[in-house]
Amino acid sequence: MLPSDESREEQEQRTAAARRYREASAERQEIEAKLAAGVLYPDTPERIASRVNRLLERGGVPAAAAVESVHAEALDVPETLERVIGLTKDLQPWSFLPRGARAAATVARISIFRGGLERPHGTGFLVSPRLLLTNHHVLPDAQTARRCFLEFNAQVTIDNAPDAAIRFACDPDTFFTADEHLDYALVAVQPAADGSLAGARFGWNQLSNQQGKLVQNEPVNVIGHPMGRLKEIALRDNALVQRLDDFLHYRTDTEPGNSGSPVFNDQWEVVALHHMGVPNTDTQGRILRKDGQIWRGGVDSDDTIDYVSNEGARTSSILKHLATLPLDPQRRALLAEMGPESGLRQDAAAGPVETPVAPAVAPAPTPQEAAASAAVAAAPGPAAAGAHTGLRAPEDAFGGRRHLVFLHGRSQQGKDPELLRRGWTGGLNHGLTRAGLPTVDPADVWFPYYGDRIVEVIGQHETLPASYADSPAVAALEAFAAESEEGTYEQLVMEAAVLAGMPQDGQAATENLGSTLVGSLQGALSWLAAKTDVDALAIATIFRDVDAYLSDQAVRKAVLDRVFAEIPHDGELVLVTHSLGTVVGMDLVADRLPPGMKVTLLVTAGSPLGMNAVNSRLSPPGTHRPGTVDAWVNVWCPTDAVAIGCPLEPVWGKLTEEHAVVNASDRAHSIEEYLAHPEVATAIDKFLARPTG
Repeated sequence: MLPSDESREEQEQRTAAARRYREASAERQEIEAKLAAGVLYPDTPERIASRVNRLLERGGVPAAAAVESVHAEALDVPETLERVIGLTKDLQPWSFLPRGARAAATVARISIFRGGLERPHGTGFLVSPRLLLTNHHVLPDAQTARRCFLEFNAQVTIDNAPDAAIRFACDPDTFFTADEHLDYALVAVQPAADGSLAGARFGWNQLSNQQGKLVQNEPVNVIGHPMGRLKEIALRDNALVQRLDDFLHYRTDTEPGNSGSPVFNDQWEVVALHHMGVPNTDTQGRILRKDGQIWRGGVDSDDTIDYVSNEGARTSSILKHLATLPLDPQRRALLAEMGPESGLRQDAAAGPVETPVAPAVAPAPTPQEAAASAAVAAAPGPAAAGAHTGLRAPEDAFGGRRHLVFLHGRSQQGKDPELLRRGWTGGLNHGLTRAGLPTVDPADVWFPYYGDRIVEVIGQHETLPASYADSPAVAALEAFAAESEEGTYEQLVMEAAVLAGMPQDGQAATENLGSTLVGSLQGALSWLAAKTDVDALAIATIFRDVDAYLSDQAVRKAVLDRVFAEIPHDGELVLVTHSLGTVVGMDLVADRLPPGMKVTLLVTAGSPLGMNAVNSRLSPPGTHRPGTVDAWVNVWCPTDAVAIGCPLEPVWGKLTEEHAVVNASDRAHSIEEYLAHPEVATAIDKFLARPTG
């Protein structure tokens, strides 16, 4: 909110912020003393350890760089953890800039109609496909929200020319809630005239209520519209000063108009909602000017105030407050679209959910899921009672002769195929929108579903190694290797590690921090985790599923039977496959398609088909491109451990297209991330027969 628009509420908020700052002075002095004594991150050991875990698990620090840093000299545990966090402060990966640009796209200038004029009013940012977060003092009520509109792309281009701003209206009748203490307002954004959602066009930030996003003295970044200007970013000399129960105090350059801006860490996760500067006060709580005199409200301008800090409401506090609200099912479903880490999930869904811009990590597998192995059931049978089945599309979708089919990968058991189809379509629509192409209705997509079936046939381990709780990746690796009857599992892991550059003697040069990965197989897993942006447990379980499918004909037949039963049996297929689904898809198109059918386009994403341990066990074995496939597009990310055998052309021969893309570091294997790239979406769009006229 601009200075001339300052309200009674904002004055009260400023007074409250000053009071909180003053009351926390004793703790802040202790923090400052530790900094002066050379402590890099004056936070609790628990929070520092949590921060390191999050950085390593999500690729905020490359594992190889972390190992190299801490092995350089003898360090105790606290020094080791501080060294790891320090890597993010000293040097950023190349992806820091494009990920920052992607996060910035979610930020909008809020303007208000007043006296027949449009006036800049504040900043807001998308936190779901259709919800925008800003301050309570910017949008105190639904009535104010109705008078406001949002401007995305209110910024300069790479050539420093003004960009074309894109307007969206607020829709408080669909959703609006606000809280004065935390100074937040959450409002729905009205779809565009063509029905597209703001989040589909600009992306959105997934908020997380988990710990480990920031420690004291780590840098923060703020993106907003200070004084109503075009979008700006505060990057330099910024840091978290102090953490309070519901607020963060941080040092950064902000101005009025930044109200409602997102406060990011260096991994572009939102850690707070900025709401104002904290003024210096005298012993009586009166606000001071920069010259030391008492500031006079209504007389002195805002820029004469002596600001000593900035304050923002903690993301976790906002999410906890939202979780307590008594909402009807429709509004609760809208909150659920904010993603799993928000803690606001529920079974209902309000509509298609687009791909988030900020890291969105799948929930950690349960011990049973992580240790599931090849204890095969006696024979494949019909779907169990209550099990999910696949989804059909209308016969006339895409003209009726050409069918878009999504074939999923591993670890989809127990999930709702409808939500999975929406997620895939959301990713594709993100890419189509970025490419300026028409989007796809999720209902027009075929989605065969074998997630429950493969788990039913593979079975589950009844016991786990005692070390599972301390070293889940090691325990899972040992369990999966022991159950691999043909040794395919070891071959997969070892070949992947060699392709990732592991020395040929099988001894990895690095280890996972805090673990005891020893031996050639465990060393190979450690090497893969260090060289890619996929964590060790995920790598172990992904290759388990590939092994189970390739090694046991009962598993393979059960999966292929289910997929065959749930795809169209005439016409042409545009078949988009991912992960294990690329292996299943290759078997399908090689010898299981109905007579006369062909695959107009095969898309493989995050595929292990470049590995000899995989393609030598296909049906039929080898790297002979099936004659039923007209065009083949492969997309892979260099930091995706599953796609470590890519590019595929050196193995399979000439493809129609092959794209190496950069996915978010904690979503390197995500299908939504792959499909959101414009070049991938464009390749798919070329083969969709859309109605004309």
